[in-house]
Amino acid sequence: MERFNRSYRTELLSLYLFQTIDHVQQPNTEWLHTYNHERPHDSLGRAPPLTYMPRLQPAQFSTSNLST
Repeated sequence: MERFNRSYRTELLSLYLFQTIDHVQQPNTEWLHTYNHERPHDSLGRAPPLTYMPRLQPAQFSTSNLST
């Protein structure tokens, strides 16, 4: 979470002087799309988060013996 906050601040919030909350919406939407769909993340094996997510095992197929 701290990594996300730092990236968001340095790559978006510090680059623009926003006049209103409405002015934040478009750059925010574009940045979030890039961050989640295109940008590789080291902690995910250089895969974007939404590319990595489908590879996660659903809980019913988990190999751990934890009960829910």
